[in-house]
Amino acid sequence: MFDKKSLSGNLFGGVTAAVVALPLALAFGVQSGMGAIAGLYGAIALGFFAALFGGTKTQISGPTGPMTVVSAAIIAGEIHMYGSLEAAIGTIVATFVLAGIFMIIMGLTRIGQYIRYMPYPVISGFMSGIGMIIIIMQVFPFFGMDSPRSITDVFVQLGTIGAGINFAAVGLSIATIATIYLFPRVTKVVPSALVALIGLSLFSALMALNVPVIGDIPKGLPDVHIDTLLSMDWHHPMVMIIPALTLAALGAIDSLLTSVVADNMTKTQHDSNKELIGQGIGNMVAGLIGGLPGAGATMRTVVNINAGGTGRLAGMVHAVVLMVVLLGAGEYARLIPLPVLAGILITVGVGIVDYKGMKHIASVPRADAVVMIIVLVLTVFVDLLQAVGVGLVLASLLFMKQMGDTAEAKAVSSTLDDFRNVHLEDDEKDISDGVKDQIYIQHFDGPIFFGFTAHFKKMMQELPDVSVVILRMQNVPTIDQTGMYALEDAILELEKKDITVIIVGIQEQPLFMLKNIDLIPALVSEDHLFDDFSVAIKELERCQLNFQANLTGKTTEKAKRKILWHY
Repeated sequence: MFDKKSLSGNLFGGVTAAVVALPLALAFGVQSGMGAIAGLYGAIALGFFAALFGGTKTQISGPTGPMTVVSAAIIAGEIHMYGSLEAAIGTIVATFVLAGIFMIIMGLTRIGQYIRYMPYPVISGFMSGIGMIIIIMQVFPFFGMDSPRSITDVFVQLGTIGAGINFAAVGLSIATIATIYLFPRVTKVVPSALVALIGLSLFSALMALNVPVIGDIPKGLPDVHIDTLLSMDWHHPMVMIIPALTLAALGAIDSLLTSVVADNMTKTQHDSNKELIGQGIGNMVAGLIGGLPGAGATMRTVVNINAGGTGRLAGMVHAVVLMVVLLGAGEYARLIPLPVLAGILITVGVGIVDYKGMKHIASVPRADAVVMIIVLVLTVFVDLLQAVGVGLVLASLLFMKQMGDTAEAKAVSSTLDDFRNVHLEDDEKDISDGVKDQIYIQHFDGPIFFGFTAHFKKMMQELPDVSVVILRMQNVPTIDQTGMYALEDAILELEKKDITVIIVGIQEQPLFMLKNIDLIPALVSEDHLFDDFSVAIKELERCQLNFQANLTGKTTEKAKRKILWHY
């Protein structure tokens, strides 16, 4: 961590990341409803402890857009319930600390490895929704007015903007946005957001502009709210548990996505579960000192890596620099105009929107586009966690339907006396005529799961008059509970019709599962299992010849055509 060769890079990377983080921390704090200082506290605590204990060495953590949007909704709900921020602070702190605890549990239980299975349409819709929320919530501050607490109220009250517009605030907001986008054309050495924050704050103070400002910021070190937690009324824990789970899940996704970005830039591999533990510890500490929860921050992480940061020291230096700013610049930070922070947040929201996904919405599969739009709308107008939940369910159902359709399309079945529409395997072309018209072959190509079982049952019900059914399962890697029972029901029905069932090429997991429910050997004996299809056919031909040799003159034509197993 303190390798001398990388010391200068980590120091410069940490300082640079802190410079980028400062205006964002202040802006996110204001947007949350807890004040600019809460954003700074969160950036310091989370930045230091996530770097120290996390699993991504170059990651810079702190309040992020998505986490701030959720936090703001939680804070607004608690203030509405208790009447004021002071009365609600205990529940808010408890919720943030619980979120950190849940993240630690996610890391300890190794849930981090499953985040990679999050479908892109869900992530795209969610992130675009978050970006739009940030932009919409800054509409009123852009014009120098207090913002309503909810998205719906913003739209309802849009008509009141004309009467309360502050033109000086509008000028500062526009100048902020212009500076952030245009200053990098001059130089990228200094972050444009910091230039806008300092430059326009000085301009506003010197010109004595009548615009809303951050106001007083507490001086010195933050208070630790342990007494607040100990005095909490825990009779209604779900008030805190559900929002805390929302924050933990979002923080995990946000952090691990940033970890992937860091891996791509540094050609390293992060430890996702360790990262969640580090983020959880950081969020616990942030909550205890009244700071905003957060996650791995992509832009700050990229800046750190580009500036030479290679280890944990960079993230810790970033936090120390912010602490120095807190202790020495609070008196000046109170003069920062809120329209400047609104301009900064608007550019943050614009950066979060997934334009790539939006651009290709007409080109991607319709199901993916529908999922993305539904998640986006639910994120903006309903609830973030519900949006992700609905998106995951829809994406999973659509995926399972697609897999079921694919399995049905590839599941070839027929008697072997009619090959006109059936593509034969090489080992199915030379079967003797005596056996050919008495066997029915069912090919499986992929997992046997609940999305396929209805089609399988239908095929078994339409079974022609045969003596043997061969289930070719060499391409079946897994079978789920629904698939097992569907197979069991089908074999029971075949047994009632005195039809022999042979299984060829069964793999380890399906074999283990079918033995567990005693389907093997109770319904399909061990000598009905074959690794090789040709061996199974030779055994059938032997049985058929032995049976034919022992027929009597009174045997019916139907019986003469029957293959008796192990005759």
